[in-house]
Amino acid sequence: MEFGIFTGMYWPNHRRAVQTEAEMCHAELELVKAADRAGFKYAWVAEHHFLDEYSHLSASEAWMAYALAVTENIHLGSGIINITPPVCPPARVAEKVAMLDMLAPGRFEWGTGRGSSSEEVFGFGIESMDVTREMYDEALPQIIEMMGPEPYGPYEGRFFSMPRRQVLPKPVTLPHPPIWVAAGSPGTFEKAGKLGIGVLCFSFSGVEDLKPLIDVYKEAIKDADPVGGYVNDNIMVTTSMAVSEDGARAREVCRNAQADYHTSLVAKYLDSFPQTAGIDKVPTLKDPIPLAVIDQLIADKRIAVGTPDEAIATLKTYEAIGADQVAFGIMADDTPLEAAIESVEVFGKLVLPEFDKDPVHSTTRQREAQMAETSK
Repeated sequence: MEFGIFTGMYWPNHRRAVQTEAEMCHAELELVKAADRAGFKYAWVAEHHFLDEYSHLSASEAWMAYALAVTENIHLGSGIINITPPVCPPARVAEKVAMLDMLAPGRFEWGTGRGSSSEEVFGFGIESMDVTREMYDEALPQIIEMMGPEPYGPYEGRFFSMPRRQVLPKPVTLPHPPIWVAAGSPGTFEKAGKLGIGVLCFSFSGVEDLKPLIDVYKEAIKDADPVGGYVNDNIMVTTSMAVSEDGARAREVCRNAQADYHTSLVAKYLDSFPQTAGIDKVPTLKDPIPLAVIDQLIADKRIAVGTPDEAIATLKTYEAIGADQVAFGIMADDTPLEAAIESVEVFGKLVLPEFDKDPVHSTTRQREAQMAETSK
């Protein structure tokens, strides 16, 4: 099992007196640099629009280009690039993907999606969340074709049209970077498996709810008809993490992180996600979580918090259900940057080696093996 971090420029109102928007941006970059040094293999970068407080990371391709330049080994993944034509014309998506791949060959992961919130989607003139599924289905194979060596088009479709053009530049990673899709429902997990692309998902209610979704994906991908040039058999799950050699310190970070504030923003904005009953859509600051509650969650292996051994015990539950990668939204709450970096450093030294023993990224290994087989 591999590991990553997830970043999205979370900038809540209650932090604005002590941290500017630009400082938040650079803090997340510092965390990516720390993760690179610590041996994390992936950093996933959100793309959201108009979602005040929740995510201010809209021009993610610019952010990723900078992050690629200041890191050495970590792969930067779009989590996601919205590929619906009104948000980003397909040719522009192909250009972005190829340019990011050119800047750091082999280190860009192409996560795709259709937007998770009517607040942002409707801001681009789309009138229904349902129609974004059809837009995604039309755009994805066309974008992949645009990245091929031959000129593309002409094309006349339902949601976009384009005359014959040579879309430039071309990816260095052949035939294209690994493809992923954001997923939440069983249907999307199955669809991703059939298309032969990786899944990006979130762990909101524990591994028990994730296992059947992963099982659906793993069964479907056995008979994949890949939309791209190869199969990316990967499930990435995003959750939280706070680890220290001093377990008491990690517990204090977790109980004071105001994670419920961020969760309320998820419920407020991300109306394409399954909604968990009882979550207040009006974010409010709360008292620290009682230590006894944190201790019980750790004992039940529901959170990757505490000492390295306690985090290992929790992460083995993710490994057991078939997760290929776990990514941590370490700064999607009030965790201070210095505590986030400490968690990443301790995790990289004492937790990561228990699970990730292959120096080669899974996506690289899979692509190279399949391309070698194809060339025989």
